[in-house]
Amino acid sequence: MAPSTVLPPETFTRAVQGLTSVRPRAEIALDPLPAPKRLAPFAHAIGATVLRDEDEVSTGRLVLLHDPQGHPAWHGTLRLVSYLTAEIEPELAADPLLPAVGWSWLIDALEAHGADYTAVGGTVTQTTSTRFGELAGPPATADLEIRASWTPLSTELGAHLEAWCALLSSTAGLPPPGVSDLGR
Repeated sequence: MAPSTVLPPETFTRAVQGLTSVRPRAEIALDPLPAPKRLAPFAHAIGATVLRDEDEVSTGRLVLLHDPQGHPAWHGTLRLVSYLTAEIEPELAADPLLPAVGWSWLIDALEAHGADYTAVGGTVTQTTSTRFGELAGPPATADLEIRASWTPLSTELGAHLEAWCALLSSTAGLPPPGVSDLGR
């Protein structure tokens, strides 16, 4: 689908305003990204980086799509598409329950922030890597990747971005806001 040269509809403008009104916790940096041009007539994208003790431990993208005609699979005219990845302990990556836990972080965050949605779907992937030869390095590294999309039930998207930031915090292993991590 080619990008639109028409002024964005009010629905899309309000939705973008909701996303840009949120100020995340200090460990999360949000930055605008180029939006995909072929997924919907109107799109807006945000990138996130999560720092813990000056180290980048999680990154993500949240893309808002808007098709004024609607999309049958979306069950609406707006769609939020999320991708995030986080470094995790290799032992954690071996846990067969990790995908279900990762998915519950998304659903719990949406519900805890009052982000009304429908048609949620996605995948959770856990990977481990071991380097050899010229690429030798740490004995093993592991990552968690969550890809998800859902349809917000209103244009007030602040709660959705707050929920997404909570998901980023969970994947990065950050303690809840206001709680000190005594182990560090």
